[in-house]
Amino acid sequence: MGRRDVRGGRRHPEAAQEQAAAAPVKGEKTFKDLSQNHVTTPVDYKTSPAVGGDHNPAWMNCSGDVYDKAIGETNAVHSLEHGAVWITYSDKATDKDIRTLKDTVKKTPYTLISPYSDQSSPVTLSAWGKQLNVDSASDRRVQTFLDKYVQGKQTPEPGATCTGGITA
Repeated sequence: MGRRDVRGGRRHPEAAQEQAAAAPVKGEKTFKDLSQNHVTTPVDYKTSPAVGGDHNPAWMNCSGDVYDKAIGETNAVHSLEHGAVWITYSDKATDKDIRTLKDTVKKTPYTLISPYSDQSSPVTLSAWGKQLNVDSASDRRVQTFLDKYVQGKQTPEPGATCTGGITA
């Protein structure tokens, strides 16, 4: 159990928020030592979908952008470098979950969503060096992951733009 920050007998919400922000999201995987080179050649990523590594010089627009077809993975990785969270879904995801996730993305800067056939779970959330697999959009960890990793501390290029990139 974590340390309580108590002043005057009351727990301070800031301390609780800081503690929650420091804790990993239950079930997330972490990947370290990811290269950041700009390349124009295919990249063989160790995860599917990718969570970082060499990537295309052009990023996918990621200002709440919804893609109904698969997108360039090396472009999406560049978006992760800018602090975006990339939500992907397989054919195992329900239509309702896909609609819910698309609505969430449309309201969330530094996010993008697209289908991705080569993943093990119905829904995957990826940030630079972080990944979480969930079965449905109603999983509470979806919002927790977004809150923690959209422009989170793991971001190699915080504040870099998510507009002016590739749109399809």
